[in-house]
Amino acid sequence: MDILISLIIFFVVLSIIIIIHELGHLIVAKKFGVYCSEFSIGMGPAIYQYKKSETTISIRAIPLGGYVQMAGEEGSDIEGIPFERTINGIKTWKQIVVMAAGATLNILLAFAIFIGVVMARGYVSAPSDPIVGSIVENSPAATVGMMEGDRIVKMVLPDGEEIIPETFDDLVEGMSNYTGGSVIYTIERGSKTLNFVVEPQYDETLQRYLVGFNSQPKVRTIAWYESFYYGAEMLFEMMGQIIQAFGNLIRGVGLQDVSGPIGIYQATSQVASEGLNALILWVGLLSLNVGIFNLFPIPILDGGRIIIVAIEKIIGRRLSEKIQTAIMLVGLVLIVLLMVFATANDIGRLF
Repeated sequence: MDILISLIIFFVVLSIIIIIHELGHLIVAKKFGVYCSEFSIGMGPAIYQYKKSETTISIRAIPLGGYVQMAGEEGSDIEGIPFERTINGIKTWKQIVVMAAGATLNILLAFAIFIGVVMARGYVSAPSDPIVGSIVENSPAATVGMMEGDRIVKMVLPDGEEIIPETFDDLVEGMSNYTGGSVIYTIERGSKTLNFVVEPQYDETLQRYLVGFNSQPKVRTIAWYESFYYGAEMLFEMMGQIIQAFGNLIRGVGLQDVSGPIGIYQATSQVASEGLNALILWVGLLSLNVGIFNLFPIPILDGGRIIIVAIEKIIGRRLSEKIQTAIMLVGLVLIVLLMVFATANDIGRLF
């Protein structure tokens, strides 16, 4: 794909996600009466401004980022605005809702996209039958003579446990605690019943034992209204994967997979080349990542600001400007270090 087109798509995708995020803050802040002097799309010098009610809507030269300027935030105090119309002048629970609104709208955008993708597709993957779909060349399954179309009716693990599978997932689950030894598969092939003794091989890349056969994909046509259920299912599944991935990073697992702006740009370009549906789904995934990441309790992120507000409520007073500045500086350093590390990973993958 042409580099210029790829860059335009990249900036449009990020702008959509950021605008949605900041719009969440704006809508809820104004709902609670907070004075918002500016809603900015992009950064740098303003190239277009329009004042609607008391809020100036700005489009700025650099199409990356954005912000809502609320009275009471550092550097945005405006003379003549009553304290009760500042972010610090509203009730604590309202402050928390305002701070969480951006991430919430990102998650809702992802949910809406997932619903739309499932609805447009018109079908969902159904649990596959315990039937061999394909055989990996030179795998244990290929060595013993298993074939595509074999129906597995029983699996006996090395400890003697017998599994009578109803779905292919039962076979996968049966192997989840496997650590070594022979596995016996009883299969039906036409009118014949055959037994195969298999020694699964350990895959260093995937860090698990593999037999070497895959399932046969199975789909089910759905009604339009079922897309809401399956969209929610996709949302929670992706949320679980994202949270698990962040948890792994904290433990030092998967650091080599962390991507920064360069990596996201490359992925966006690749996805865009696969078509509009793939790109829309990618917007949903990125929006979900941004939403969840912003709720993490890291100073300078929305989650960190929520923690600070909660602490102030508990101790009954505001933290001093000095302490708040120090906390935010720590958060900024952490984010910058993460971005530097992620960018270094991206550059390393280029060469």
